[in-house]
Order: sequence, then C-alpha cells, then structure tokens
Amino acid sequence: MGEVSLDRLARLYETMVRIRVAEERIADLVEAGEVGCPCHLYIGQEAIAAGVCEALGRNDYVWGGHRSHGHYLAKGGSLDAMMAEIFGRVTGCAEGRGGSMHLFAPEVGILGTVPLVAATIPLSIGTALASKLKRDGRVSVAFFGDGATEEGHFHESVNIAAVYKLPAIFVCENNFYASHMALHERRAEDNIVKTAAAHGIAGSSVDGNDVGAVLDAAENAVARARAGEGPTLIEARTYRWRGHVGPSYDMDVGVKRKDELSLWKPRDPITRTAAQLLAGGWDEHQLDAVHQRVDAVVSAAIQRARSSASPVAADLYTHVYSEAARR
Repeated sequence: MGEVSLDRLARLYETMVRIRVAEERIADLVEAGEVGCPCHLYIGQEAIAAGVCEALGRNDYVWGGHRSHGHYLAKGGSLDAMMAEIFGRVTGCAEGRGGSMHLFAPEVGILGTVPLVAATIPLSIGTALASKLKRDGRVSVAFFGDGATEEGHFHESVNIAAVYKLPAIFVCENNFYASHMALHERRAEDNIVKTAAAHGIAGSSVDGNDVGAVLDAAENAVARARAGEGPTLIEARTYRWRGHVGPSYDMDVGVKRKDELSLWKPRDPITRTAAQLLAGGWDEHQLDAVHQRVDAVVSAAIQRARSSASPVAADLYTHVYSEAARR
C-alpha cells in the first residue's frame, strides 16, 4: 500500500465501509423487489472513489456514470438524498426523477452522473475549461470504466484537455469488463494507460484496490492540475464483485465470469486497509465500531427514504418543458 497517516487511513476506511454497506443494502432491496430502478453496484472498487475524492476539495468537480454511488458518497453527497432517490422519493437528490444512475449534489461539486458510456467525460472538460478561464483553482475529475476508453468522446476530450492544459483528471476504473465483454475480447493489447502518452499528457497505472496508491496518484494529478501543468490519466485496475447491473455475484448479462472473483476477493480494498490499521495500532474493537456506526447511519437513511413522499402526478412535466412553453 501507499504510505498514508493512520488518521487519514481511518477516514478512508470509513468512507469505503460506508460505500460497501450502502451498496450491500441496496442489493438486498433490489433482490426483495423494494427498489425497482436499475442499480449498478460498485462493490469491490471502493478504494478508487475514496482515494481520489480524498485528494479533492469540496468545490472540485466530479463527474460519474452508471456505477457512481461510490463517487457520490466519497465526494460528500448526502446518503439520505441518495437512498431517497433510489427509492424514487421527492426527497431524493434529483427529486425522485433520476434514480440510481442520475445522482446530483452541486453543493459538493457533483453536477450529474449519466449512464451513457463516456457521456460525462466531455462535460468534465467543460467545467475544467470554465475553471481555467475563471482561474478559480478548481479541478475536474471524470470517472469512467474501461469500456469508455473505446469511445470517441474519451479521445476527443483528452485531446482538448491536452491542447489547452486544462485542470482535468481522467480516472479509468479498469474492472476488465465492458458490460459482459472482457478486455481481451475488445482490445489487441491491455494498454489503456498508453493513451496518455499518445495524447501527450501524464499517465499512471495503479492498483485500484490499494487506497494509498490511488490517493498518491490522485494527489500528484491534482497538484499538476492546480499548477497549470495540464491533465492526467489514472488507470486504476480493479474488479467489480457483482454483475454489470443488479446484485448477482457470478452471472454477468448471462456470462459466468468463471473463477475470477475468487482471485480478486482476497484483494478486497477494505480488508487490506483494515490490516494496515491493525498494523498501525488499531484493534478489532475499533474496526467493529466503524461498521456499527456505518450500519446505523445506512439503516436510518433507508428508513427515512421509505417514509418519504413519492412524486405526485401533477408534477410529471415539471423540468421537462420550459414554464413559458407550458403556458
């Protein structure tokens, strides 16, 4: 693992546990039929969101995709608002209109998550360009999967960021699957990080299950961006434990991922971080206290979401058409 102070490591640990517990409860709700919107789970990848967002300030921008519960929570989005959104309640972060894949928390720099592959990468370039023109010191981060690197949006955005030296960070969460198709079935080489050199920007490949390594790479990228040195590509290599969408462990759009999960589970970022905390002087009671605290917070958020009001039919077209057009 990368070198991280014990206090900071404890904060990262709690962030990862918060993401894990929230998503495990979401998986239970989906299986029980209580949640109907599609939910793409982040379980197994928590170190990436936690490590990158730890390096950011509250006002820095974060853009995500369909698998962004972790990014939202790590950046400081309200757990209550996220759970209510997943339940489709008016107290949700998008007033119950977006569901799991459309999270919104402008108060902490999250201007939206979009399920279309690579769709928010160009949007991150928009905020990065605005920050450069306004000289406000903000950094823009785009999180995306390995499949997005095969889209034109990605390459065009990286090129623009490189040409104008924008304060942008591209974080590729390489979990080796684009939906159900493995990386080796889509690419002649496992060479995503080389995209950085091809576009003339800084790039690094890190163990995405090592929160310290992710944090170190992110801090370097943020420092470069704030100093006007331009964008960085971080490839964080990881593995999602659940299927492309939904709670299933071993089936992914009808394709069994063989024995890969059994190889990745021992590399669980939360277990690895717990071991480092124990080595630094923590005891099992302190670890248990984190889990108990998080369990209570997540349970309370779910209960508040259940008891919140649903949108009313009269508001169906609000925010769809302009008020002038409706009149």
